[in-house]
Amino acid sequence: MFDSLSSRLTSTLAQITKKGRITEKDLDEALSDVRRSLLEADVNFRVAKSFVENIKTKAIGEKVIDSLTPGQQVIKIVNEELTGILSGEEHSILQSSEKPTVIMMVGLQGSGKTTTSSKLVMSLRKQGNDALLIAADLQRPAAIDQLVSLGKQIDAPVYSEPANSTTVEKVVENGIKEAKTKGVDFAIVDTAGRLSIDDELMDQLQRVKAICNPLEVLLVVDAMTGQEAVNVAQEFNERLALTGLIMTKMDGDARGGAALSITSVSGVPIKLMGVGEKPGDFEDFFPDRLASRILGMGDVLTLIEKAQDAITEEDAKALEKKLRNNTFTFEDFLSQIQTLKKMGPMNQIFEMIPGMSHMAKNGMMNNVDEDRLKYVEAIISSMTVKERQNPEIINGSRRRRIALGSGTTPQEINQLMNQFKQTQKMMKRFANTKNPRSLMGMFK
Repeated sequence: MFDSLSSRLTSTLAQITKKGRITEKDLDEALSDVRRSLLEADVNFRVAKSFVENIKTKAIGEKVIDSLTPGQQVIKIVNEELTGILSGEEHSILQSSEKPTVIMMVGLQGSGKTTTSSKLVMSLRKQGNDALLIAADLQRPAAIDQLVSLGKQIDAPVYSEPANSTTVEKVVENGIKEAKTKGVDFAIVDTAGRLSIDDELMDQLQRVKAICNPLEVLLVVDAMTGQEAVNVAQEFNERLALTGLIMTKMDGDARGGAALSITSVSGVPIKLMGVGEKPGDFEDFFPDRLASRILGMGDVLTLIEKAQDAITEEDAKALEKKLRNNTFTFEDFLSQIQTLKKMGPMNQIFEMIPGMSHMAKNGMMNNVDEDRLKYVEAIISSMTVKERQNPEIINGSRRRRIALGSGTTPQEINQLMNQFKQTQKMMKRFANTKNPRSLMGMFK
């Protein structure tokens, strides 16, 4: 996410922090690089220009150049300004006092609107809410079948009618009635899209909006389309008065121009981000957290939330006990690998850890990527229960058997054994620390 932009910005700012003192010329040169980085990332040129001008005005006005730590002060201002251009009025999903809260999903074909609708159900469910999906896309072939299939995958009800025997207006009207009958918290209306914006599409969406009276009108846009996403947001907002945006394919957007421009240009806040293909690859949008991630400062709060979703408090307590008693085995090691995989792609996880984001972006964490984890899982799965619980009994002949069973080599078994020993030592030191921010502190 934002790989190229993040690398350029962190490299430029690192040059400033190396200087004990900076001149106005140093600042101008750095901001020129920042502006160029933003434009190359496909950020709207007005947004880039305003961003750089605001940083310089603040830096000069607050006498940053004359401070003892000018580099750090500049980074602080850049972080604040970056947060500012990402910020909108309300970034959380609104909920009405009366059931159901209606959310109308709109967007062009190919933006991931139908899949995103199902992901939204999962996101709302984490907050203790249930939802009914309404299949109101009668234009695209198989759109209804796709939503019904997704509903089954996530165990969510879907209201639909045969496309050739009804109208969009009737489906929406009946769907809202069904949501009221079921007493669900949310009704999510998946509307039709087009390959491009036209009056027929907008007229239909306006009629649907009048019927369902949604509290939220969310536009789903593909982050990888860059400034085209910004243009789409402006046009939809003019006709439908959008309340929020959902950016999809953020994990594949190395530049980040759309996310950095879209709220400033359209005035519509981003509410959620799609960061992968799985139903759970969906994140709430926090401007300050994303700004921190772009600048290579990590995102500890999101990391903790992902950890809380992946591991229960009881599991965390059991793990802490094993660490303190020095009884951490290969079975526990395998369990932790599987937990990590639930949290998302490894490169995204490392981007959230302060100090490691640049390593993830530069490919320096390849030894812990998904392919490597598959090898580790295969090796541990090829061990007997006794070997997992007592790794010290694994001798040469056992190594050869495990290697044969896992499709690896005895040398790779040795490497894993050494890594496991190092992990045991590290975790033992961590578990015995007197620092109150111990392992369990993350899950409280």
